[in-house]
Amino acid sequence: MESIQTKENFQNVIEGEQPVIVKFQADWCPDCRRMDLFINDIVNEFNGYKWYDVNRDELPEIAEEYEVMGIPSLLIFQGGRKTAHLHSADAKTPEEVEEFLQRSL
Repeated sequence: MESIQTKENFQNVIEGEQPVIVKFQADWCPDCRRMDLFINDIVNEFNGYKWYDVNRDELPEIAEEYEVMGIPSLLIFQGGRKTAHLHSADAKTPEEVEEFLQRSL
């Protein structure tokens, strides 16, 4: 999963024609650490898509713009717009994440 460090990089990533998956997280977040225990298997399963990581604390303006109120959250972007959003409350288990991706991609 590639880390996004700047707003410009983020804009370039989401502009593509192919869907991309962006995980919003923070270093201090216990639910984010729990997701880290299972997300690599899901990334491998959905390896036909590019995955990116945004530290919400480092780029708060992006999180605010795309209504990321809780972390971890997974957002799908295509053609410069958000097409799906898995809020943190529904991202606690691998099954919830897989179901979201199957439904949204």
